[in-house]
Amino acid sequence: MDISISRSSALGNRLLAALPNADFQRIAPDLIEVSLSLGQILHEPQEKIETVYFPTEAMISLVSVMEDGSTVEVGMVGNDGMLGYPVYLGGVQSHTRAIVQSPGKALQMNAILLKNEFDRGGFFQRLLLLYTQVFLAQVTQTAACNRFHPTEERLARWLLQSQDFTGSEQLHLTQDFLSSMLGVRRASVTVAAGTLQQAGMIEYNRGKITILDRTALEGATCECYEIVRREYNRLFNFVESL
Repeated sequence: MDISISRSSALGNRLLAALPNADFQRIAPDLIEVSLSLGQILHEPQEKIETVYFPTEAMISLVSVMEDGSTVEVGMVGNDGMLGYPVYLGGVQSHTRAIVQSPGKALQMNAILLKNEFDRGGFFQRLLLLYTQVFLAQVTQTAACNRFHPTEERLARWLLQSQDFTGSEQLHLTQDFLSSMLGVRRASVTVAAGTLQQAGMIEYNRGKITILDRTALEGATCECYEIVRREYNRLFNFVESL
């Protein structure tokens, strides 16, 4: 595809939207809009990263995979970020599985072209480094959350972050998918989702979760959600001040 992405097409991703016009126009010919499907694996652990993604609608989970095949989510990438940060930090491989947890559109870019643009320095490089700091804060907080907080609070956090990153109140998710993301048994997801549904916070039916009462859901989650949200808000407030 040789058609350059327009500025309006990229506004769905907050990192790309934050770029000055000159920087965006320089990388626009290298961006390709793609549709990502639910459950699509974008890369596996120890696999060379050939392509990076800037989601505009889709959401991607970074999942740690154990030797016995069990998994747990360690980070999420949505319209506030990009998938593939090891590329511009000098690495070529991922240590996690990247799997699409919410389908939708994203802008993809060749990894080598991204690294070349990063090495130019300037605003784009600074923006990606600031994003990396915020993303690693999310990963750190997720690790603490997985260790210390009950499944119900973690599920509430996960749903809130998913809505933030996709802008949608409806999420198409199976219990098996949720259990692999949260690193718990399917029965634990059933109990946690049932509790939130009985409280009128969500509706869960046939693999679709609808957030009915976001305020109540924020009250049901742990402090980890607010800590991570504050970091993302700080990033974009700072970028807007530059």
